[in-house]
Amino acid sequence: MSFRHCLAIGGGMAAGYLSQVLGRRGSSLPGVVALRLNPAALREFASRAARGVVLVTGTNGKTTTNNMLARILSAAGHRVVCNREGANMRPGVTAAFVRASGLAGPRPYDYAVLEVDEASFPRVAAEAQPRMVVVTNFFRDQLDRYGELDRTITLIRESITGLPAAQLVLNADDPLVAQLGRLDYPVWYYGLAAHGHTALGAAAREARFCPFCGTALRYSLYHYSQLGFYACPGCGFARPKPAVEAHGVCQDGPGLAGTVHLQGRRIPLRLPTRGFYNIHNALAALTAASLLGIETARSLAALALYEPATGRLQRFTDRGRAVYLNLVKNPAGFNESLALVLQAGGTRDICLAINDNAADGRDISWLWDVDFEALEEAPGLLRFVCCGQRAAEMAVRLKYAGLPEERLIVRPGFPAAVRETLAGEGEAVYFLATYTALWPVEAELERLLGGAGEEEGLTGHVDRRSSVP
Repeated sequence: MSFRHCLAIGGGMAAGYLSQVLGRRGSSLPGVVALRLNPAALREFASRAARGVVLVTGTNGKTTTNNMLARILSAAGHRVVCNREGANMRPGVTAAFVRASGLAGPRPYDYAVLEVDEASFPRVAAEAQPRMVVVTNFFRDQLDRYGELDRTITLIRESITGLPAAQLVLNADDPLVAQLGRLDYPVWYYGLAAHGHTALGAAAREARFCPFCGTALRYSLYHYSQLGFYACPGCGFARPKPAVEAHGVCQDGPGLAGTVHLQGRRIPLRLPTRGFYNIHNALAALTAASLLGIETARSLAALALYEPATGRLQRFTDRGRAVYLNLVKNPAGFNESLALVLQAGGTRDICLAINDNAADGRDISWLWDVDFEALEEAPGLLRFVCCGQRAAEMAVRLKYAGLPEERLIVRPGFPAAVRETLAGEGEAVYFLATYTALWPVEAELERLLGGAGEEEGLTGHVDRRSSVP
């Protein structure tokens, strides 16, 4: 190990320590310092992964998929470096390696499992040289940062073609992802069979046309947004047959249940988390783990104990009722969060925390593509508290969606909004927040409720190390 790399590790560790002393999250700071002292730090760290690097990218589900895979590998006895806290740009990825190091240098590790922001993927992939790339889905997201969706897909495609050898794990249900299967690389698909889940937001569907010939795709089933069973009548491009497929998925108490079909076997699947979209995340992790040689039953046992990261349906308890905190950042993800709220039943209070900082995307026009109209006549929804920098605009959007003004409350400040929401009489409470609104809301919930609670044998999880990517 070079002196410069040792210096980068020491500098990164010192920066991380000082950040903690000052009470900052600083999840990326160790990586910033390490890269400043040794620009080749990420390349050197990645080359030390004895069994290789796995990169997880895509629009939604990166953190959950990444953490699920890391949990499976760790449960199988492997030493894993993982950016579990969701800092997924190049400095954040590098910081994960710094934190896994000791004063004497990097500790041995078998795998590096890293979620990577789409815009950061080209450089991180070139330096990390992954043995496997997992792509979750593609949706419109932060247009002022990423640009149009075609640009994001092109970035990922061109980056993959620059890798000398990589296995691809792709979402068969998303035509925008499945098109990458025509690259000259080994490909394994995962997907979800037909089910009874009702999707919201037809207007938010991204892929209406074949990515190869431009003919309108025909769907026989939608999971949500453009994910589903599709085929092109023009050139024959169609949903590929998944190697790993989930069947009979349904809500089962506090979690999800179904059956996984893999290599001719049918194995029961249980996930201790709500959110239908989490099935795709679990299938991605399961497929990747299978290719890395982990026995399926062992992977499913690890998934059954999965604990959500901060803001991914993070659960608190208030006076015996459930309080959920979930990240929202684009129309497709927001619609799935609303579907979750609508399916919950009972009476509910909802807080919508909307910021427009750089990490959220300055342009909030995407809120008009979210299917808030589905809330208008839904039973049991009591009040809507709007907070954050764009609280007023959020309330206007709800008003135009048909919600009566007397049920709308605008409280721009987070502490007041959290208290106002918790003061409601709903049997459950949902906080839906954009990136930079997530942390102050979580901090206030932590202060008032004292952390995650337990529900029907499931233990919630609070990751205090998390930070804004």
